[in-house]
Amino acid sequence: MEKSTLDRVLIVGITPYFLERENFWFEENLQKILTARKTQSFFEDNIVFLEKGSDFNFSRLLRQLDEMGYEIVQEVAEPGEIARHGGTIDIFPVNLNRAVRINYFGNKIEEIEQSNTCVSDEKKDKERLKKKLKNQKIYSQLQGLKPGDFLVHLDHGIGLLTGITGSPASAGSRTSSFPFPQKYYVLEYASGDKLYVPLGLERKLSRYVGFINPKISRLSAPTWLNTKRKVKEETEKLAAELLEIYAQREVARRQPYSRDFEMEAKIQETFAYLETPDQAQATNDIAKDLEESEMPMDRIVCGDVGFGKTEIALRAVIKAVSNGKQAAMICPTTILASQHYQNFTHRLNNLPVKIALISRLQSKSEQKTIAGQLKAGEIDIAIGTHRLLSADIAFKNLGMLVIDDEQKFGVEQKERLKRIRPQLDILSLSATPIPRTLYFALSSLKNISIVKTPPPERLPVETFIKPRSEKIIRRAIEAEITRGGQVYYLHNRVATIEMVKKSLAEKFPHLNVGVVHGRMNEPEMVSVMRDFKEKNIDVLVATTIIENGIDLSNANTLVVADAAKLGLAQAHQIRGRVGRSNVRAFAYFLHSGKLNDLAKRRLQALKEAQNLGSGYKVALQDMEIRGAGNILGKEQSGSVNQVGLNLYCQMLSEVIEKLKTAKPAP
Repeated sequence: MEKSTLDRVLIVGITPYFLERENFWFEENLQKILTARKTQSFFEDNIVFLEKGSDFNFSRLLRQLDEMGYEIVQEVAEPGEIARHGGTIDIFPVNLNRAVRINYFGNKIEEIEQSNTCVSDEKKDKERLKKKLKNQKIYSQLQGLKPGDFLVHLDHGIGLLTGITGSPASAGSRTSSFPFPQKYYVLEYASGDKLYVPLGLERKLSRYVGFINPKISRLSAPTWLNTKRKVKEETEKLAAELLEIYAQREVARRQPYSRDFEMEAKIQETFAYLETPDQAQATNDIAKDLEESEMPMDRIVCGDVGFGKTEIALRAVIKAVSNGKQAAMICPTTILASQHYQNFTHRLNNLPVKIALISRLQSKSEQKTIAGQLKAGEIDIAIGTHRLLSADIAFKNLGMLVIDDEQKFGVEQKERLKRIRPQLDILSLSATPIPRTLYFALSSLKNISIVKTPPPERLPVETFIKPRSEKIIRRAIEAEITRGGQVYYLHNRVATIEMVKKSLAEKFPHLNVGVVHGRMNEPEMVSVMRDFKEKNIDVLVATTIIENGIDLSNANTLVVADAAKLGLAQAHQIRGRVGRSNVRAFAYFLHSGKLNDLAKRRLQALKEAQNLGSGYKVALQDMEIRGAGNILGKEQSGSVNQVGLNLYCQMLSEVIEKLKTAKPAP
């Protein structure tokens, strides 16, 4: 390959600030940049300026480029990559259209060569790098790490976390930064090799999630770079298959939405709470999807229970209605559909919007009337259960589908309306998205918005994991009733639930004990929940039917009779039924005392994730505990084991983005 020589080269860090600028900007402002480096730490930390014939320590340059975000590969091919070959460093700076080779003699820069091969599209390359930065932030959420956990370093491979230290590494150990900060992660590799990763520079780290304990190699071995190259080749094949599956939706088009400022203002005025920054960001994400693109929206909003996902959905639905479209919101239970209908009706009662509830709560004649109105376009918003997917339900101009608690619906159910109308905008809501959905969200086939900021004055639910005892149950119930609250008592066996109700009524004769479960008819369930909401019931004995979005601020103690039988995501979702206000809530997850290893891990993860906003973390842990086998298929399991699921999905996401941007717009 022909090369040209340079006297000097500027290399900038992979940061949003620099990625926003076109390459000619760096040439025009070179002197200003070099001057700013003398007084501003940002420029000092994110700029390397090399001149032919100058001294610049070889190892220091490698460390600084690592710190600036460049990924180590075998052969440099794209912006943001770096490779070392003996005394030579190849790098593709994000501020240049060509790769650069730095030839060293000792610690002296002997020659700077530039490849004559140009990048094909500077703008697309930088957009991919921006998305890569966002992905790295998502994957490098490392809260709750413990010694003994496996971590994956993007450049050096899988290591065993031995702890966090506050002093530099011993002689001979390698670091990923220079100079040494005060604290950093210590990763141990084969033969005692150690890597020190500074706190604050963990964007190249991710948790290892796989089917088996990983194989760990030495730091200096080429094994990891070979592994990454092979796995990337496999992800390219899978990415092509996935994009083919989504091809129909990719080519679908609809008119971009216009804004109705007056209606938006009225909705905001009726919101009784202070909007959190994450809510505002998710709402803006949706607005961009709808207003700035002709492609149908397919976004998932992932936020803990009670963090305001319904408000985000309400505002999205209003955008559809104000653009002359119908909107549908599908819920997994009649109780949840009824609650959403009441809330939407209350919020929109002063607007010219017609809302209908369709479920088994209505008589057949009422359902028939509603179906006719939907088909005629006389109803703007339809809220319902699976009934909305029935063959006799047709819309005149359905533009948006909101799926609440999307993990409760099967793929076939969710795809039915998409097939009928490929231009449909889809908004999914979930506190703990199932691993398959989370995987698609992070691999660029869906867009994701994370709502992790709790509402003002919201307190975490204090969680107890204990062997079951009547003493604990009595104290928990009495303490809640004494302070004027109500109690959920979860017993997930319909056959014996009436016996449990009777037993609690005998132990607490001064309390009203109610019962609710999925085999009751819908009117009876709604009636019981209304009584509980109106405080006519003190203790509600229930099955897991209560996990779906029931919002009652006065119920602040939860007792789970047999926690070992709940999945991690399900247990976290149920815990969200309490603590919906500024009152301290308590959740007691009780068990028989004899737990298998899987149940122990679930309950321990639940305990560790009791802080507000842990739903996203729970989903990741749930993925790890359940295994990734049903996500990608057995043919991908070998690759997942080699690099871990997080890095695999990240690599897949990057390949998909590259393929998508390489394809001409239809």
